[in-house]
Amino acid sequence: MKARIIGTGSYLPERVLTNRDLEQMVETSDEWIFTRTGMKERRIAAEDEFTSDMGAAAARKALEKANLKAEELDLILVATLTPDYIFPSTAVLIQNELKAPQAAAFDFQAACTGFLYGLSIAKGYIESGFYKNILVVASEKLSSIVDYKDRNTCILFGDGAAAAVVSGNGSGLAIREICLGADGEVAELLMLPAGGCREPASIDSVAKGKHFIAMDGKEVFKHAVRRMEGAAKECLEKANLSEDAVDWLIPHQANKRIIDAIAKRFSIEDEKVYKTVEKYGNTSASAVAIALDELILEKTINEGENILLVAFGAGFTWGATLLTMESDG
Repeated sequence: MKARIIGTGSYLPERVLTNRDLEQMVETSDEWIFTRTGMKERRIAAEDEFTSDMGAAAARKALEKANLKAEELDLILVATLTPDYIFPSTAVLIQNELKAPQAAAFDFQAACTGFLYGLSIAKGYIESGFYKNILVVASEKLSSIVDYKDRNTCILFGDGAAAAVVSGNGSGLAIREICLGADGEVAELLMLPAGGCREPASIDSVAKGKHFIAMDGKEVFKHAVRRMEGAAKECLEKANLSEDAVDWLIPHQANKRIIDAIAKRFSIEDEKVYKTVEKYGNTSASAVAIALDELILEKTINEGENILLVAFGAGFTWGATLLTMESDG
């Protein structure tokens, strides 16, 4: 039995935060932001719009495309670093919203690599015969942990969600190979310093801004390019495919410089590198998944065509996934 993505969906909040808007908030400019990141705008969730709401909206679209009812789901997986609560899980909130009480549900956290980690979990469950239909959701409200006084980070992040139905039945994108990695030795280069048991929330932690994203951008860039390149090449090698067999490359939408650096290390034309970074910014776990959904909506993916997903995130975590369009049978 092969695990295939038989339906995808995505959701972006209505509010648009442009570079011009950011000019009014911090010392920056549209030109400075676009030159360094390739971003022009990003989406921001409403005050009463949460990670579970966005995830459920994306999930409904994915279920509709998969022609599957929520009651047919066996498991709901949610990748997020901005859960509604520390507990209960965002997955059980989405389960309740979708009216899928028979499905098991849990969150997991691999930062920007979350969607790829989720596909690996779903693939294992499906191909072992343990479950038949799994919903993988990646949803983030990063605006809730961004310091809009810090120009180095506030320009980068946006909100959004995406979902994929993974099943052993039906035509779709076969999850062929997945290569994952992690390195906790450099965890402090990209983190949320407070809020966990190591430094619980306090008047002092709030006053010092420790509940906002902290990042060493230059170091993250160097690790991201090297790790994503390695994972992508390992994934192709496991599949016994050359780089020119890749029809579409979807890299993590962290910034255009990283995307361009990855693309240059592969013999893949720029037209085959799918990008959403200009309009959505970095939406962490959901970034690659949103791009995948939009690619499927905009382009015809023919039988046998290959899509390579590659991502890198806090932890550090990284990974690559090879998808191939296949008919059932």
